Amino acid sequence: MSSEKTTVTKGPKFIESLSRASRSMALSLPIILSLLFLFGWMQVFLPRKVLLYLFRGQAFSDTLIGALLGSIFTGNAANSYIIGGELLQRGVSLFAVAAFMTAWVTVGISQLPAEVAFLGRRFAVARNSISLLLAVMVAVAAVWTWRMF
Repeated sequence: MSSEKTTVTKGPKFIESLSRASRSMALSLPIILSLLFLFGWMQVFLPRKVLLYLFRGQAFSDTLIGALLGSIFTGNAANSYIIGGELLQRGVSLFAVAAFMTAWVTVGISQLPAEVAFLGRRFAVARNSISLLLAVMVAVAAVWTWRMF
C-alpha cells in the first residue's frame, strides 16, 4: 500500500462551488429572517391560550382544523417544518400539526384562482379536494406510525 498523502486542491471547481453556496445562502437569508419575524408575531398575536382553544386535543377536530388552516396558509415545505415545530412546542397535538404541514404544502386555496385559470376548474377543485383528504389521512397515519414506535 502506498502511504502517499492526498491533497485537496482549491481549484476553479471548488471556488465556483463556494460561490454558488454563498449566493444560495444569501438568497435564503431573507426567508430565514422573515420566519424569525413571523414567529415573533406569532408569540404576540397568537398566544398559547388561543392555540389551545382552537386545538382542543381531540384527534378528529384537531386534524380537520389543522388541515383547513394549512390549506388556507399555503407555503413551502421548509417553512412548514419550522412552523410545525413551533406549534408542537406550544402544545398543539401531533394530529393537527401533521395535517397542517401536509396541507400547507399540498393544498392551495389561496392559489386556486390561478390554478383554475391555467388548469381548469374541474381539475383544480378535484386536486385540492383530494389533497385535503390525503392531508387528513397522512396526519392519521403519521400519528399512528409515531405511536407504534
